[in-house]
Amino acid sequence: MSNPEIRIFEGLEPLSWAAAKRLEELARVKALEKKSLSVALSGGSTPKLLFELLASAGFQGRVRWANLQLFQVDERCVPPDDAQSNYRMTRLALLEAVPLPPGNFHRMAAERADREEAARQYADEIARVLNPAPGQVPRFDLIFLGMGPDGHTASLFPGSPALAEQTAWVTPNFASKLNSHRLTLTLPVLNAAAHVIFLVAGEDKAETLRQVLEGPARQYPAQLIQPTIGTLSWFLDESAAHLLEK
Repeated sequence: MSNPEIRIFEGLEPLSWAAAKRLEELARVKALEKKSLSVALSGGSTPKLLFELLASAGFQGRVRWANLQLFQVDERCVPPDDAQSNYRMTRLALLEAVPLPPGNFHRMAAERADREEAARQYADEIARVLNPAPGQVPRFDLIFLGMGPDGHTASLFPGSPALAEQTAWVTPNFASKLNSHRLTLTLPVLNAAAHVIFLVAGEDKAETLRQVLEGPARQYPAQLIQPTIGTLSWFLDESAAHLLEK
């Protein structure tokens, strides 16, 4: 993999517009190829504006929504209408406003009591839609990731067992610091993607971001995202990026 693309924006809004335009460009190419674009979406606060921009009247007509297959990167183990649910945020910010066919959004049923079975079923859904070759890891066209102040990404937290998972595509993971059970895509799946874009905004992430991009390797989960045959981009706002070397 070549060096990652690093772009710094004045704020979250231009960062989000750039991410929306990147999705639009990739979707257009796939539409010309008469193929769908598979996208895995993160939760949390940073991508919310991206979703709202994609859903806005001025933008949503620029994407052929029927050609998109949308998945979740991770989910908290709560009901889908819970205030902490990533799906709920995505539904309110994006899904209710765009003409995405109902079957084209693939929700993690993380509220199920048997989290291992929920993870297996989501992996089966990924396999059904992305149809990887036997023995191969599924390859998403685009994955949007965030990064927490502790350097976690997806629901892969520092020191958590899920970081060592090399076989399963989806796994339960417990965030002890947050006392929160999650389901998450695993590193093999994240690193098999054609395009991975980190969206990072906020002063509270500045020092960790500096260490992730300029410090020793493999200190934070976000540093483990190294697409095998794909591109890695970091879309940063100035408040998150101000400690980076110029």
